[in-house]
Amino acid sequence: MIIFGAPRRYVQGPGVLSNIGSELASLGQSAIILADDRVQAIIGDTIRAAAAEVGVGITPLRFGGEITYAEIERLVAAVSGVRHDIVVAAGGGKTIDTGKLLSRELNARFVSVPTVASNDSPTSHIAVVYDENHKLVGVEENRANPDLVLVDTAIIARAPLTLLSAGVGDALVKRFEVEQCIGAGGKNVFGSASPLSALALARACYDTVREHTVPAYAAIARGEIDHHLEALVEASVLMSGLAFESGGLSVSHGMTRGLSVIPGVANALHGHQVAYGLLVQLVLENRDQAFMDDMYGFYRDALLPLKLADLGHDGKSNSDIDTIARVSAEAAHMKKFYRPIAAADIARAITQIEAA
Repeated sequence: MIIFGAPRRYVQGPGVLSNIGSELASLGQSAIILADDRVQAIIGDTIRAAAAEVGVGITPLRFGGEITYAEIERLVAAVSGVRHDIVVAAGGGKTIDTGKLLSRELNARFVSVPTVASNDSPTSHIAVVYDENHKLVGVEENRANPDLVLVDTAIIARAPLTLLSAGVGDALVKRFEVEQCIGAGGKNVFGSASPLSALALARACYDTVREHTVPAYAAIARGEIDHHLEALVEASVLMSGLAFESGGLSVSHGMTRGLSVIPGVANALHGHQVAYGLLVQLVLENRDQAFMDDMYGFYRDALLPLKLADLGHDGKSNSDIDTIARVSAEAAHMKKFYRPIAAADIARAITQIEAA
């Protein structure tokens, strides 16, 4: 059996946020807008004006900054007693994942409005939950994929470039993870075999990222929104999201378990963590030096991490590599590989990367 999951509707382009009113009206008559203070200042007036034109009521709700079980409980309590048809989560991956679980608890429709393209959370139905120290503690599921994903590239283009580079990292890894998951007979996020459509998307995602990253960065530096940036955002949000959920994950994402327990490294952006995890995966795949040199060159161009120090590691503890390896080896994604992986294998791969 194969399962392919996707959002009900995906809309992308410069200025599309101004059209959100008609999109919301097709889903209900009252909406919560979950965002932190900074994002509320960016998108709040536009959403309220668009919603008012079509008679959709808006209730702003402040996101506290970290996706924890306590934060989800606080938000549910804050809006309890009043029926809301839609939860709109605007911002980065933490806000969007929190919105998924809030909509699940309220039995409401879910809309994601990413203001950065730092990861592929906007299209998926799963939410990664952390503790107050940003240690990964759980993965939860919404009832379904979002009813709407609305990506305004004019807003994306104004975000810091490091956030887009994290999205590039998250998208880059999908080809290699889906290939390993399928080759190992692993299950995708829906618990089924991976459809060939997901593999095709993962490979197209990789090709798009390799082709458009550098010119897209140049377009941002010029203050322009061109076809390179549109293609890169589509790869980082849509292609990457569909590929990982329906295609499956492997070593690159398994590495986040270990990386998230190391102080400093734990605070690195998810896309940068999995990009480092891909280097570990490629070493475990025994890729030749020419392939690795090509990948290292792209990492430099794409502003992706090549060393643990680039993720914020202070280098003070010699045991951190063993800790990362031990915790990562226990991740379920590590089993979706063509051969068994032990902690010692991961430690040797990390040591090789650090010495390169």
